[in-house]
Amino acid sequence: MYDDIIESEESDICDWQLPLAFMKKRHLEKIEGNTTTETQTWRMKERMKTVSVALVLCLNVGVDPPDVIKTSPCARLECWIDPLATSAQKALEAIGTSLQKQYERWQPRARYKQSLDPTVDEVKKLCTSLRRNSKEERVLFHYNGHGVPKPTTNGEIWVFNKNFTQYIPLSIYDLQTWMGSPSIFVYDCSNAGLILDSFEEFAKQKEQERVIALNHGSTSGRTSVTVPPPAKNCIQLAACGRDELLPMNPELPADLFTSCLSTPIKIALRWFCYHKSKSLVPGVTVELVDKIPGRLNDRRTPLGELNWIFTAITDTIAWNVLPRELFQKLFRQDLLVASLFRNFLLAERIMRSYNCTPISSPQLPPTYQHPMWQAWDLAVDISLSQLPELIEGAEYKHSPFFAEQLTAFQVWLTIGCEGRQPPEQLPIVLQVLLSQVHRLRALDLLGRFLDLGPWAVSLALSVGIFPYVLKLLQSSARELRHLLVFIWAKILAVDRACKADLVKDTGHKYFLSVLADPYMPAQHRTMAAFVLAMIAEDYKPGQEAALQCNVIAICLEQLNDQHPLLRQWLAVCLGRVWTKYDAARWCGVRSGAHENLYRLLTDPVPEVRAAAVYALGTFIGSRGEKTDHGTNIDHNVGMTLISVAQDGSPIVRKELVVALYQLIIKFESQFASVARHAMEEESQLSPTGVATTPVPSRLLNSAISTGSGDSGTLPSASPKLPRIPSSSSLTGNVGGHSNIYVQIWAVMLQLASDPYPGVKQNAQALVNEINLKATMTMKQLPNRIKEERRRTSSELSNTTSVSSLEESFSSDQSDGTPQNGESPPTLLPARPIIPGGGAANTYHSYQFPRTRKLFAKGPEMTVEEVSDVTRDKVPVNTQFTEWCSRYFAQSVMKPPVEMDPYSPIHQAREWRFVRNRRVREEAKTQALKTASRPLNDQIFVNKNQGVPVAVKFHPFVPNVVVADREGVCVWNWENGERLNYFTNGNEKGSNITSMGFMNSHDITLLYTGTDSGSVRIWKHYLCEDNNPVQIVTAWQALTEMLQSTRGSGMVLDWEQESGILLASGDVRVIRVWDTQKELCLQDIPTGADSCVTSLACDSMGRSLLIAGCGDGSLRLYDRRLAPTESRVMTLREHTSWVTNVYLQRGSGGDGKIISASVAGDIRFWDPRFTESVKLINSFPELTALAVHTETNVFACGYSGTNSQQLISVYSTAGDALSHIKYYDGFIGQRIGPVSCLAFHPHRHHLAAGSRDSFLSIYSTDKKR
Repeated sequence: MYDDIIESEESDICDWQLPLAFMKKRHLEKIEGNTTTETQTWRMKERMKTVSVALVLCLNVGVDPPDVIKTSPCARLECWIDPLATSAQKALEAIGTSLQKQYERWQPRARYKQSLDPTVDEVKKLCTSLRRNSKEERVLFHYNGHGVPKPTTNGEIWVFNKNFTQYIPLSIYDLQTWMGSPSIFVYDCSNAGLILDSFEEFAKQKEQERVIALNHGSTSGRTSVTVPPPAKNCIQLAACGRDELLPMNPELPADLFTSCLSTPIKIALRWFCYHKSKSLVPGVTVELVDKIPGRLNDRRTPLGELNWIFTAITDTIAWNVLPRELFQKLFRQDLLVASLFRNFLLAERIMRSYNCTPISSPQLPPTYQHPMWQAWDLAVDISLSQLPELIEGAEYKHSPFFAEQLTAFQVWLTIGCEGRQPPEQLPIVLQVLLSQVHRLRALDLLGRFLDLGPWAVSLALSVGIFPYVLKLLQSSARELRHLLVFIWAKILAVDRACKADLVKDTGHKYFLSVLADPYMPAQHRTMAAFVLAMIAEDYKPGQEAALQCNVIAICLEQLNDQHPLLRQWLAVCLGRVWTKYDAARWCGVRSGAHENLYRLLTDPVPEVRAAAVYALGTFIGSRGEKTDHGTNIDHNVGMTLISVAQDGSPIVRKELVVALYQLIIKFESQFASVARHAMEEESQLSPTGVATTPVPSRLLNSAISTGSGDSGTLPSASPKLPRIPSSSSLTGNVGGHSNIYVQIWAVMLQLASDPYPGVKQNAQALVNEINLKATMTMKQLPNRIKEERRRTSSELSNTTSVSSLEESFSSDQSDGTPQNGESPPTLLPARPIIPGGGAANTYHSYQFPRTRKLFAKGPEMTVEEVSDVTRDKVPVNTQFTEWCSRYFAQSVMKPPVEMDPYSPIHQAREWRFVRNRRVREEAKTQALKTASRPLNDQIFVNKNQGVPVAVKFHPFVPNVVVADREGVCVWNWENGERLNYFTNGNEKGSNITSMGFMNSHDITLLYTGTDSGSVRIWKHYLCEDNNPVQIVTAWQALTEMLQSTRGSGMVLDWEQESGILLASGDVRVIRVWDTQKELCLQDIPTGADSCVTSLACDSMGRSLLIAGCGDGSLRLYDRRLAPTESRVMTLREHTSWVTNVYLQRGSGGDGKIISASVAGDIRFWDPRFTESVKLINSFPELTALAVHTETNVFACGYSGTNSQQLISVYSTAGDALSHIKYYDGFIGQRIGPVSCLAFHPHRHHLAAGSRDSFLSIYSTDKKR
């Protein structure tokens, strides 16, 4: 029992440690870029500037307005000046000058005009002149009405006549007209809310007048119709509501609202002394507050630090309370407007304490009780408490405000996520970036926040972080480099438009210096390479700036770095730098860039290989002037790229299609000629539909056919064809064409029949384009021949002569009619070229509707028109690089979700491993109970959709999967329910010959192999949770499949422990695939003249490999040796086709290798000896052998005469345990010829598929 417990625990550990195949992001995600559009909301569509300010003061010093009864004593200070201390005129001028200086602190470059105690005409003249000079910029109108009556309900404010004997009303409607838009109005008077109400009414009235005037002008045709100016985009700030009077407290200034807007720190400290200091800071008086040392713009002084804290707090309140769009408009669009609204928040707090409610348009929600005001009070308290000592000369102790807020932000980050309320301290982090003391910590926390995802980047950009981090790129501090690189990688991953600002401010040099620094960690150099790649993406100034800074040489120096992500982004960066930029391409040529990139084509990481293909594709995609040297380089790159066609990763092959497309359109006429000759070969098809020429023309047909083989419905009688074209037939017929174009075109045709749909569709679109252009060229040959005959032969094309044009044209004439897409089953899908009857009128694309009407229009098109039609449809971007960019948009600091023990993914995985352990334990218990029972109780029988060719039990789920020639069926063997059936998408004329499970201990994948050499990996094969079956990946595992009257197709063997997939069959090699790298590791020559019928490998030692062959031999290979020396033993005791070979893991039985042949002899082998150690003679015509992994039992299936249509079960000792001859419940109906057998990996169950399409499962336990 103790041993059982230890074994159970070891199995659990094994499940956790087993590698998973095809579960990387490239397999689970769709290869596309970031589709979110939320990032652009932060960038203002237009920035505004307040360029003109009108200061209208109606004070009439010494004379109180008639409708206001003032208290005694009363508030008197205007702009902190007592108007009664001097003469009325001097006081008025001093107040105007002081107000202008207060505004100049917020906007020093504006044009200021004072209008002191004005008339209506003076106001009109002032406003119209400012609007005329400001054009489309903003104008501010500040109105102080302390010396005139209150505004009227009719929408009027008051000014004076020339002699100051009367108050003259000024209509808000007129003021709107004079000021125009955009404008900002500040009203510091009692009942100011009335002005806002009137303004809104007049604005609506004016808008209606505009609509009427515009409509009248359009209907009458008059162009000189007077249209009222718009009143939109106007901002208003009013000191109080419509029924409120301004405070008259003598401790306060009379213009309290103006003081809050223009001198916020001074009034805030005074108000603090009036209300808070008695309990918080005793002994601090107003007179003492006025002596606080420092300057407002010096953050190192007490006064400057308070101003800095005030800015941070008001920004934070606004950002947390206002809608994002309104915050951007009021606090980020215009510096003066932002300052006024920050100060307006203070005005609301202060004036509400005196029963006044400042109002604004647009209206803001109440903010006077926001919790951040308490932080302001604390900061003021700490600062003022030091004031007596400061005046005596003590050293100032800086406020802990920013450090505490950063700590609060750090606490939020520990539990922050997208669903939570955004951190209210984010605007404060922005302000802290200005301080060298806190900058390092602030950047670190900001980077951690941006790492949460695109939503966090959008929030940071909306708060205004961009100009700050842009300016920090001018810093030479080395300790900031890794933080700034990380932050900018996050920003550019979400918002690519920022690259223009980087190049404008020469920020790209910062990242080039980081990339060139060998002492920087690889991950930071990777981010620098990413930033440079984003700068150069589709942006010519970025490409030029990067090239001038020697980016190509810097990237090439590090291409061999050990960090795969760095290699990947260096290649992408190079590709983007020379995309459509000939100067960069030639710089790369001089540096040998393409030769350096060749090494990455065999990189162990598929993303790196794809990036290298992308870079080489853009390298040969230059549209510069053609030269012999450039052409030779293009040919060299093209011939190097075609080796990538056998890559196991579809993302690499998709990039290859686009890369070859760049080359094909560059040498379009040459490839069109190759395609035309390939089409001519199609016309040589015999009437039976069998090609008289080999492969390229057949591949061409499969590429352009609408039904390209995914349906898998061709009859089995269709002849098998080799997969890889031999270009010799094309080469011999092309004449003067270079063999390079033939080979590249043959590879493109191969890609057009790729087993992965994404690769196949892209390649088909390209092949169709070239074929269509070749056909259109042929249709225009008669006219071209006549023109050519008028010229000398020296003017002919290097690859086409008059005679060849005539010959090509004559061979393409036909009296036939085009096919409509319906052809007999024995022929390949409908072709525009009719076998035996010449060619159709046009060689049309599968993308064009096959109707006679549209077809007839084809010859009327020109080659140029064809180019315009087709090139837009051919994919020129796989979005691979955009998908790679998503890595930086997502969290890179956070550990994977599956590593979190509380995540649903981890818990589901843990549940699966518990289930696995339970199944193993139940199977052991069952084996002990039923060891002596015969294995002949039928617990499941059902008819499959097709004849089973392979059957597999899922090790831990009550499912059995059976493959026929065309598809896969999934059954629940416990309740007899068919769970799913799906077609495999075979190539024309090919069949499934192998099938099995990957990752069966965790998230199970299903693999299938066909006799054409292709492997497909499927997920969601059960269609659970409404997830349809999806193809994860597919590739051509074997090439050059040999034709034979009896072949084994493709034989696969999977090693979960190492992630190795072995493939062989109707070939002369055993190909070893590494599924982690998605590369072929080696080709082991079989040394046999016959096909390989079965494979077995030692997954524990990972060195021994056994192949059963069609000639009856068993061949043993040691994978540790060189491929040519790896065959270490050949066993030849079988005299006929080896049905199966099995390598036992344990030491039970007489030998570790079991093999069986069609003749019925079952042999046991010990790898140490050349002769078998045991022989069991069973019945002839043995078609299937299955060995149980847990017990010493094996089963044999036969397909002989009726008396020999049975299944025999033996022990490894040679004892016959049971014979199965009849179906249970079919009144003794004899089982059909056995086609496949499989034991359950753990339970004592045996599945058998027969050629009458029945699937049966037998067990030692009777069905309940």
